[in-house]
Amino acid sequence: MTAFQDEYPEKFSHCFGCGKSHPSGLHLKSDWDFKGDPADTLVLVTPPEVYSGGVPGHVYGGMIAALFDCHGTASAAAFACRAEGRNIGDWNLPGSALPPVRYVTASLTVDFLRPTPQHVELQIRARLTRIEGRKVELEMTLMADDALCAKARMLAVRFKEHGETQKSA
Repeated sequence: MTAFQDEYPEKFSHCFGCGKSHPSGLHLKSDWDFKGDPADTLVLVTPPEVYSGGVPGHVYGGMIAALFDCHGTASAAAFACRAEGRNIGDWNLPGSALPPVRYVTASLTVDFLRPTPQHVELQIRARLTRIEGRKVELEMTLMADDALCAKARMLAVRFKEHGETQKSA
């Protein structure tokens, strides 16, 4: 399967967290949660040691926010495409006149519930709560070793390129 981020046009693929073209980035790979709730999206990641927090053996809070940010905007694009009856990569099909669908973060609220351990695979899930115009609202969770470590709420807004015609939010 192709991750949402792998469908981004080259000009949108340089994000540190999720860009396939960032030379030292995390290269997150978000997709539908096929083994859990297929209405959710999922990304699995084990942050490198360099992202340790103030307490040894735990992930830095800023990295947790970055993971929510990147997975959330990728998920917003996927949810919007699904609502439009298309796939995230349809812009790239031969003969397609569709613009790429990309989202940026307008608001991100993170609740840190317990320290997030390092050296384990983290599971970040996103669930759509609302789509309205160019806005997508999500709720997300971060699990480590079956423990809920953090949750987040995001408002993402569809990126509108110069000259692109869309209704405003």
